[in-house]
Amino acid sequence: MRATSRPVKFVSGAVRAPGDKSCSHRALMMAAVAEGSTTVSGLLEGEDVINTARAVAALGAGVERLGAGVWRVEGVGRRGLTAPNSDIDFGNSGTGARLMMGLAAGHDLTARFVGDESLSSRPMERVLRPLREMGLVAETAPGGRLPVRLTGGRLKAVRYAPPEASAQVKSAILLAGLRASGVTIVEEKEATRDHTERMLRAFGVEVGVELRDGAGPIVSIRGGQDLRAGEATVAGDPSSAAFALTAGLIAGGEAAVSGMLDNVTRTGFMTAAREMGADVTILPDGLATGEATVRAIARGSALRGVRLDPALVPSMIDELPIFAVLASFAEGETLVTGAAELRVKESDRIRAICAMLSANGVEVEELADGFRIRGCGSRGVPGGGLVEARHDHRIAMSALVMGAAAQASVSVDDVDMIATSYPEFFEHMAFLGTDLTRADR
Repeated sequence: MRATSRPVKFVSGAVRAPGDKSCSHRALMMAAVAEGSTTVSGLLEGEDVINTARAVAALGAGVERLGAGVWRVEGVGRRGLTAPNSDIDFGNSGTGARLMMGLAAGHDLTARFVGDESLSSRPMERVLRPLREMGLVAETAPGGRLPVRLTGGRLKAVRYAPPEASAQVKSAILLAGLRASGVTIVEEKEATRDHTERMLRAFGVEVGVELRDGAGPIVSIRGGQDLRAGEATVAGDPSSAAFALTAGLIAGGEAAVSGMLDNVTRTGFMTAAREMGADVTILPDGLATGEATVRAIARGSALRGVRLDPALVPSMIDELPIFAVLASFAEGETLVTGAAELRVKESDRIRAICAMLSANGVEVEELADGFRIRGCGSRGVPGGGLVEARHDHRIAMSALVMGAAAQASVSVDDVDMIATSYPEFFEHMAFLGTDLTRADR
């Protein structure tokens, strides 16, 4: 299905951020290996997370949907996960596949992980390398990609320094460390999102964090700890909230998002937007499991280009496509570097971002590890283009938000994959007053 976004005079309204995708995956996985029954509220019910729910069920956990965003998981506890009866399909979810490799590594089972065409083109060796050091046996398709056949069992603790800043690599190692003998240590190159550490603590696990100047933290976990079942609430996703907030900033009016996760490892977009001159108010809005939440209010703003600090990139890696849209409406040049990780997302996101902007009259230069955008400022973004989504939900949503404030409509060739991360996207955008239509291709 394709979609078109037409310019509007302003947006207005308030929506609640959908459950954070990263936290939703982790809540299901930790509940699956806890002792007893856990009720998870606020779970994102996108395709990626549903595939993780199916995966933990296939590995022996009891999983039941009780209502909208409310799920009950019967954990396997010390019994351990069990071998599935068939392949486990993660669809398009790199987070689900990579973290589950770590979770399954310390259990006495053999499983084959598969995914869709997009996921099967993405690298898995960065996760499997340290897991093999711990004792996992894993066979991959050529190039270190899915399908992956893994055999878990007894693991030994490792001290590992990932060559890249990756919360997925760190998290997979920590989850494997739950069943390893000894203390597993991860030395981070740069600080990455710490939802795994926070949620492990909420489930009763001791996690050590040693902060360092000039480098990321050293994170440690002692094997053999039990996870306590209970109640878990998932905070709202700041990566999804960025779409509504950007609509408010570029289309004018006011857009508010409540229940949004407030975590320093995820606030890069808000920091960068404010550096551009964005009028954004942040107010306390309660607590979720392991996380504080806030209400963010964005108002139409005159934006200026910035040279993005590469240190901010890990805390806004998923928001860089919508940040590029924001930069397109700014006055002057915006430079983003240090974002080579975008090359191995659902698409080559650097190339996809540049193609999206070029198709709509924005001057952009592709760099090896980022991009340079010459914002349209008071001239306005021309729009009028057809954007190739490249099976990437964030490119599709970013293009549609652009269309709300461009001079002419913006179309996207495929929007079906938006449901992987933000099933309520079209509903929320309509509530804010954008003009989006969908039609069969």
